[in-house]
Amino acid sequence: MLTPSASPATLLIQTAFIGDVILMTALLEYLHHTKPGTPVDVLVRRGNEGLLAGHPHVRQVLIWDKKHHKYAALWDLLGQIRVAHYGRVVTLQRFASTGFLTAFSKAKERIGFAKNPLSRFFTRRVPHHIGDGTHEVTRNLRLLTDAVPTPLVPPRLYPSAADEAAVAPYAAAGPYLCLAPTSVWFTKQYPETKWLELLAALPAGMHVYLLGGPPDVAACERLAAASGRENVVSIAGKIGLLASAALMRGAVMNYVNDSAPMHLCSAVGAPVTAIFCSTVPAFGFGPLSPTSFVVETREPLACKPCGLHGHGACPLGHFRCAYTIETGQLLATLPVM
Repeated sequence: MLTPSASPATLLIQTAFIGDVILMTALLEYLHHTKPGTPVDVLVRRGNEGLLAGHPHVRQVLIWDKKHHKYAALWDLLGQIRVAHYGRVVTLQRFASTGFLTAFSKAKERIGFAKNPLSRFFTRRVPHHIGDGTHEVTRNLRLLTDAVPTPLVPPRLYPSAADEAAVAPYAAAGPYLCLAPTSVWFTKQYPETKWLELLAALPAGMHVYLLGGPPDVAACERLAAASGRENVVSIAGKIGLLASAALMRGAVMNYVNDSAPMHLCSAVGAPVTAIFCSTVPAFGFGPLSPTSFVVETREPLACKPCGLHGHGACPLGHFRCAYTIETGQLLATLPVM
């Protein structure tokens, strides 16, 4: 049970996917620098709380279990939020569920996007536009300030000493690359045959680690085996998200889709080459690492982008936004060793 703070605390609500939670951490950095004495709690969906383990700017993590008694759990959360007497509750989402928690939190400041169905109960309503090139971090920061800092405050994660130790043996093998070849969305995922082309073209002595979560184990193991290279190793499902971020930070380059691993790189400043198949960086979810590359097809396609999120299959059946990306485009981002 949460207890009231001597200084009214802030609650940030982001119960969407892993990448969304990572991008939300830019607000934690902003609040730490602008209001260092204000406690900040975060509400995430069950399964994403590990991202904030040991985070120095988070007082408490609240968890919404969306898979078991979803709406009863939501009601219980509202009770916890009210008991905590937050001075400010901010929802980063445009859905009624998190709007409900914000609108009826009894916080003095209730903040969210104007598109939220319950935004009429907010004390601050902020426009939300996708497709004009504005980054999601900027959109989120506008919830807190009309003067978004320049340069943009990046997201940040804090791998623990245990996370660093878990990946130390892999890093000690010599210069290495990381590939995160999968995505929840098919049309955001570079095809397996194209990953195999890249693996065949990489320097023979370069170690390559394939990263992913438990659902990605089979795909990564299949890719490692099909590559025919002894120095291509799948560690999908063997290390957690923060440990993966620690490993990616030390890589020569990380090749990823438009998905959560790209944001992991942004949050630890890891070099990254982000492959955009059906989506486009103009949606506002591009990489923010100091060394970042975006690779897309060079072929003009009237069907790209085909939606804000990915699809389970190419709507037109050809998936040219992925298959026409050339291996040479990816190799061009690899530093000369």
